Amino acid sequence: MKSLFRAALPVLLVFAAGCRRGAFPEYPANYREFAYISNGAANTVTVLDLVYLRQDKVLQVGRSPSGIAVNPVRNEVYVVNAGSGTVTVINTELNRIEATIGVQREPYSIAVSPDGKRAYTANSGSNTVSVIDLDTRRQIAAVGTGEKPGVVTVAPDNRAVVVTNRASGSVSVYAVSVEKPQPPLKLRSTWGNCPGATDAAIIKDSTKVFVTCSANKQVMAVWLSADPNEWRGKQDPSLQHDALLAMLNVGEMPLQLTLKPDGGEVFVSNFESNTISEISTWTNEVSGTYAIGTHPTHGVISRDNSSLWISNFGADNLSLYSIDDGKRINSIRAGSAPDALAFSADEHLLLAANAKSGDVAVIRTAGRNGQPELFTMLPAGPQPNAIAVKAFNAR
Repeated sequence: MKSLFRAALPVLLVFAAGCRRGAFPEYPANYREFAYISNGAANTVTVLDLVYLRQDKVLQVGRSPSGIAVNPVRNEVYVVNAGSGTVTVINTELNRIEATIGVQREPYSIAVSPDGKRAYTANSGSNTVSVIDLDTRRQIAAVGTGEKPGVVTVAPDNRAVVVTNRASGSVSVYAVSVEKPQPPLKLRSTWGNCPGATDAAIIKDSTKVFVTCSANKQVMAVWLSADPNEWRGKQDPSLQHDALLAMLNVGEMPLQLTLKPDGGEVFVSNFESNTISEISTWTNEVSGTYAIGTHPTHGVISRDNSSLWISNFGADNLSLYSIDDGKRINSIRAGSAPDALAFSADEHLLLAANAKSGDVAVIRTAGRNGQPELFTMLPAGPQPNAIAVKAFNAR
């Protein structure tokens, strides 16, 4: 079956190129767009060309690559290699490896600051978070966290970094400083009683973080301290401190959080309940919990805030949920065990990394008759586990 698929793949790609003129966006000659997929069992990153829908390159990185992040300012992508204790820097203009940065043991995830100057890795083997200067490409600090830190995320206003600590069931909040001789990260607060702390999502105005507590069917909501020079901080000095807001009951084994672009709601993938829960970020309340598919993991939301896509790891398909209508409206076949998801820059394509079949499903979000459809499958590598997309105009 695999050999038949490989034989058919060139035909599919020719078909894709042939119908592009009539059905796909027209791009300027210097437009480039690539997807980067980390393959955990192959020590590689697969680069897919999203303009021509083909594999561009396969890059050899460190051992057991996991998390991946895009620099919002420069044309670079960063991959953490859990088995090597390193970060690989990929030049997206040339799709080649530019540098390898040493961090600490078993880095699991990586996040880049909004200004593109720093990156942070959660190092699950050393119970630390590393601070990387992306100009000099070196680790400039390592700060202690709880046990087995997993996910690191940076606030949009660049004032806080949040780390989830799975083994200790806690959340660490750090203050960010760019002024010397101040340390680049300083622990600000720690919040426990979140067994299996997994994912974290900071809302658009940087005032709250939501964290999945996967072992007790809850989501933690924490207020993030206001800037004392900003109107909220001046109006109410008590808001200048982090504070626990709520522990919200959701489904069984909540894993990933998907935040609406407008920041008004966050959706929780409840892996063992086969449901998603909807949380209002304004009231810190669960609006509802809905059936979605078998073992939901990741989600992405369209930038118009209307559509939520969920990968169903146990059903080999993706669910399309209408946020406006409050119901699932479609199901699209993917490969085996779809997991990580990513939109193309203009959202006409949705990519799903299939953990067991080692490929990427390419979904047209508005195909024939305006309905979503599976367009093609592109090869990735063994155990693809993260996707990042970078689009730019070549110089």
